Amino acid sequence: MLAYPLALLLRCWRMFIAVTKVMLPVMVLVQVGQELGLVDRVGELIAPAMALLHLPPEAGIIWAATVFTGIYGGLASLAGLSSSIELNAAQVSALGAMMLFAHAIPVEQAIVRRAGASFSTTAVLRIGTAILYGAAVSWFCHLTGTLNEPMSFEWLGGSSVISVEGSSGWMAWAQSTAFSLVLTFAVIVVLVLLLDILDKLGITRRITTAMLPLLKLSGLDAKVAPVTTVGVLLGLTYGGALIIEEAKKQNFSRRTRFLALSWMSLSHGLIEDTLLIVALGANIWVVLVGRVLITLAIIALLARLTGPKRNAGSGAQVVSS
Repeated sequence: MLAYPLALLLRCWRMFIAVTKVMLPVMVLVQVGQELGLVDRVGELIAPAMALLHLPPEAGIIWAATVFTGIYGGLASLAGLSSSIELNAAQVSALGAMMLFAHAIPVEQAIVRRAGASFSTTAVLRIGTAILYGAAVSWFCHLTGTLNEPMSFEWLGGSSVISVEGSSGWMAWAQSTAFSLVLTFAVIVVLVLLLDILDKLGITRRITTAMLPLLKLSGLDAKVAPVTTVGVLLGLTYGGALIIEEAKKQNFSRRTRFLALSWMSLSHGLIEDTLLIVALGANIWVVLVGRVLITLAIIALLARLTGPKRNAGSGAQVVSS
């Protein structure tokens, strides 16, 4: 009877250790940067660029950490800046969507390249889409007054839960970081349990079935749609590995691999990653529905641009650089 909860906790612990190896170095770097005044300096340098997106400078720091290290790295950066950053719900949604579109680029696009699509093309596609979509969401909400309620992230750093009276500097940081890591472990447990429940109830399978027509509508080859769905729902690592394996069996064309991997690059981990960002206060219509629709439109456009009637060389150039 205890076998299931023990196996679940062991799985969560392994995931937590892997995530901590990403989060803790980022949290240390953010704290060192704050102690040396580097965070403020970086904020000043990127402030003009972030202002164009109607986001504060700190959002740029968080997104940069996300692009290079992954969503958990971005969350670690947010935790480090939780006492100083000011965002409303619209900005959280815009930043969250940017984090979901473009994260862990060095690692994930290396997988994409191994699976048969261009590292540079898919990386530029992810980053460019993140910037344009984030700016559109942020400015639309600003001009219309939508999602303008202020958000607080002190709970993420633990400052509203842990008393740090008499503590300062690194001692306060250690207490706050310990709380953030404990919170992260709790989130992982909840997510793993939820995903397991969804799988046992057959809901994940139903979502997969519902996604197939959407993928085909974008112009994706029917043969690669089931594999793509796995990556879209569970993550680029899983999907990329499956495409590497299936490409050998079914001899997918370069165009098919490019479109499938572009789909997965823009929208993957729809369950776990989306839940993490929604937990921060992001609007689910922005970070899930809007993201999927934008991905559908982009892949449909790419399918037309690289279609059989186009120059065959133009499609090949984007899959192997």
